[in-house]
Order: sequence, then C-alpha cells, then structure tokens
Amino acid sequence: MDKTALVAKIKAWGRELGFQQVGIASPDLSRFEAGFVRWLDAGMHGEMDYMARHGLKRLRPAELQPGTRSVISVRMDYMPEGLAHAPQVLQDGRKAYISRYALGRDYHKLLRARLQKLAERIEAEIGAFGHRVFVDSAPVYETGLAENAGLGWKGKHSLVLSRGAGSWFFLGELLVELDLPLDAPTEQGHCGRCTACMDICPTQAIVADGVVDARLCISYLTIEYAGSIPLELRPLIGNRIYGCDDCQLICPWNRFAQATDEADFKPRHGLEAADVLDLWAWTEGEFLHRTEGSAIRRIGYERWKRNLAVALGNAPGDGGIVEVLQRDLLQVSPLVAEHMLWALEQQRTLSLE
Repeated sequence: MDKTALVAKIKAWGRELGFQQVGIASPDLSRFEAGFVRWLDAGMHGEMDYMARHGLKRLRPAELQPGTRSVISVRMDYMPEGLAHAPQVLQDGRKAYISRYALGRDYHKLLRARLQKLAERIEAEIGAFGHRVFVDSAPVYETGLAENAGLGWKGKHSLVLSRGAGSWFFLGELLVELDLPLDAPTEQGHCGRCTACMDICPTQAIVADGVVDARLCISYLTIEYAGSIPLELRPLIGNRIYGCDDCQLICPWNRFAQATDEADFKPRHGLEAADVLDLWAWTEGEFLHRTEGSAIRRIGYERWKRNLAVALGNAPGDGGIVEVLQRDLLQVSPLVAEHMLWALEQQRTLSLE
C-alpha cells in the first residue's frame, strides 16, 4: 500500500464529502497535558464533571481506540449568510441572540455521518481496518489534534484559528489503526499582541492566552450549566439565550471566513433574529417541535425558559414584559421563577429611571 497516495485520496474524498480541510495528525498530545491539568486543578471546568472524570484520557486517543496510530482531523465551515447582522441582534435587547453554530441542524450527526462515509471509502480501498469516529461526543482533545494535523492554532479565545478560514468551523476526528504520513503540526499561533477577544468578552471569561474559565463563560452558563446563574453575571449575559459568539465576531482572522453552502447549517424558524417575547411564548411542545434536530434541544425547556427570563430582565423597559412575567410566574419551575423574579425587579427598576 502506497500510504502517501492513500493520504492524497483520503483528502480528496474528504473534500467530496464536504470537509473544507483534512489533515493527518499524530495522536501524541503529551505537550498539552500540563496545561489541561492546571485548568482542571483551578476548577475552571465548572460543573462539567466529565472533564475531571475522564482526566488525561482526553489527551490519550489510544485509550479511546486501542491501536490508534494516526488521526484524520477534519474541518467543516458553518458560518451562515447574513453574519454581518449578528452585532445588530446583540444590540437589540428585544431580540434573542443564539450562537450562530446552533441556528441550523445539529452538526454532530452530520459530521459523524460524513466521517463514517470517509471510513467506508478507505475500507473499500484497503480492506477492513480499526477505526472510530468522534465529533465532540467523547473525551477527545480536538483542538490539540487539529493543531497536530496542521489545521490551525489555538487562539486566545481557545478556539482553533485558521489563517485562511478564521474560526467559524466544526472539527471532527477519525481515529485509525493505520500508520499514515503525518501533516506538519502547527508550531506557532498568529494572534500576536491582539487581545480583541479577551477585551470584548462580556464576562471576562478569557483569563489568559487560550484559557477560558468556564464558570464565567456565557456559552457554559447558558448551555452546560443547569443551575441558578450567578446574580452578578446575569446583567452581563444581555440577550444571549444560547451560547455566545462575541470572541469570534471581533476576531480579525474571521474576515477570511467563508459562508457555508451546507443546507443543514442554514438558519431555521427565524432564530437568527427572533423576538425574546415570541420565544418566551413557546409551549414545551412547541420548543420540542421547533428544536427537533437542533443542538438547542439538548438544554431542555427549563433551561431555555431560564435563559429567556434573563434576557427579558436585560431588555429595554417594557410594561408588556412585566405583564407577561407576572402572568406566567406560577406556571414555571422554581428555577425559572427565581430568574423571572429577578427579571421583574430589573424591569421595575428601568421603569423608575
């Protein structure tokens, strides 16, 4: 088997399957271990207990797929058309901001299916071989593998950056029991002295170069965290009801990002600029129906309402908001009610100003 020729075919097949970039990475992530352990020891993973539970397994792919010799790391762009309007949505407190990656269908299934097709093409070429597909669904240190594959570098916001594509892309991996010629790893970053992402972060969650304290991160607070959002952080969340893109919107490298032509990533149900009150009016049944096939569904209806309550508290003063919150106060869980009471207090304060 000519392995160099095989890698050339793998990259061509990957492009045919919709991946914008395919790299071959070493599974050796030992250079990232010390930093990851420091992050865990500082408690910056918040209540994502699985991070600590899996520990260094995340940086040892061969423990996930015994016999792993190489990793096929892929990039798929997801930037939607109309991204220029995102800042306008953020500035309009009556609108709800949803992270751009979640506006269309859930990327996990799409990337996983495409990677499986890639594995099948390789198998048709060389016969059966050991492999396993990963798309942000198991303890895999994706950014490190992407760096090893030469796809980019870890930016100060902790996302992988590409000089030619910015950061509006998903990552996926195919762990293979094959010795493939490796791509040159990314040896250095290109953020220089720029601190735009650190400066703009609403909660100052980027505490060092490439280090995000999840306990302060709006994406963590609105998606991963199931409890009561700390009082001091609620005003800073603004109208962000699912995730946060501020660090990507401000990044100079994203001027090179290209809009996706993947139909599944196109915004659905007008969620790119929906009114907060319209979303608040969704019943649980409507929530489940309209988020079918979406990454948003994973947070569940209670967390959805909690996040919307915070957005309503941060909205411009509006008697209609007060009326809705008062009307619905006895129809929700204690968690949501707590955030609604906070929102009512915020709205009443605005009415006195």
